[in-house]
Amino acid sequence: MYHGLPASAIFGGVDNNGLDPFAPGVDDHRFPGRAAEAYGEDVQSIEVEITTGREAVVHDLSDAAQKFLADCGATDGLLHVWVPHATAGLAVIETGAGSDDDLLSAIDDLLPRDDRWRHQHGTPGHGRDHVVPGFLPPYATLPVLDGRPALGTWQSICLVDTNVDNPVRKVRFSYLSG
Repeated sequence: MYHGLPASAIFGGVDNNGLDPFAPGVDDHRFPGRAAEAYGEDVQSIEVEITTGREAVVHDLSDAAQKFLADCGATDGLLHVWVPHATAGLAVIETGAGSDDDLLSAIDDLLPRDDRWRHQHGTPGHGRDHVVPGFLPPYATLPVLDGRPALGTWQSICLVDTNVDNPVRKVRFSYLSG
């Protein structure tokens, strides 16, 4: 059982007279309390907009993450950060001492902004921006202890955005209490 749900309901099985309570189009009123039981009070989530501008950037999200956790009244648990974009990723990295610029330079060296990319639209070399999430995933999960992300001394949670065609990004913070 997971939050009062049979494993078959969580892992794609059939439940309640052959109806899958999590299938698309299933009316919630037929399965009262299921979604709330499985996800409700244990998970809090918010989506924020970040203006990254028209240049490649490593944008520190640590303060926004900490504010979200404080607003949630977080104690111990997990912080999940998600970037719902095909051309941005996340990194846990030192910022402000040159590492952020080094990361952008490494991306330029590894994934040059030129005409080699099959995916071609937008600014020249934009196809490489669609490859970036293959190296810097659009998600990160971090432990939360005493209401704070359990980061090392020099670590920051960073949005890495090399797409100069899209100056505004969305970031979703989700907190799962422990």
